[in-house]
Amino acid sequence: MSFLQHLEELRWRLIYGLLGLLIGFFIAWGFVDFLVEQILLLPAKTANIKLQNLKPFGQLFLYLQFAMIAGFILSIPNVFYQFWSFISPALHKNERKYIKSIVVFSSFCFAGGVIFAYYIMLPLSLKFATAFGTSEIENNFAITEYLSIVLSVLIGAGVVFELPMLSFFLSKIGILTPKFMRTYRRHAIVIILITAAILTPGTDPVSQMILAVPLVLLYEISILVSKISQKKIENKP
Repeated sequence: MSFLQHLEELRWRLIYGLLGLLIGFFIAWGFVDFLVEQILLLPAKTANIKLQNLKPFGQLFLYLQFAMIAGFILSIPNVFYQFWSFISPALHKNERKYIKSIVVFSSFCFAGGVIFAYYIMLPLSLKFATAFGTSEIENNFAITEYLSIVLSVLIGAGVVFELPMLSFFLSKIGILTPKFMRTYRRHAIVIILITAAILTPGTDPVSQMILAVPLVLLYEISILVSKISQKKIENKP
């Protein structure tokens, strides 16, 4: 493919990706009341947090924002498919056969990260936020700040849970090896701590550590995944 053909391919992949996001948004908007009341606000209710809207039309924008994020999560398989389909022409024929498996694996890892963040990270971090400090000060959260915390934690966890998939793909094409990952394990832990701090902006150190610990475990799992991938390559005739 020429440079212009690559640009044309990129344009169509972006269009298909945005179309999937649009469809996901309309599906989410059809259930937006349920999504906001039973999903977005549930962690706040569990932690007995009082939320306040401090802006005109704030709730309208809240509903729109959360519908867009929910639509994005729903369309994640399509986003991954378009991304890997754009990359596939640069791969060898024997490497392209892994694309569908990678799309499924990527979607599974992202969903796993979101679920982990929703049921473990958010409750723990919100309980810490409400329990810390003096009883003389009432903790009332602005809905915009609450939404920012929820989205950063959910999306951040979904992204970092892609580490085993990335390890699998890079090992399959021969870029990454288990030996390399073991050698630079200490460097990776430092990077993980920095990444956890970046992906949880505005949240407390507890949330950062809650994200960092499974990231370290994911790194160890990625070494195992890379090792298995390398063995399969070596066993090929």
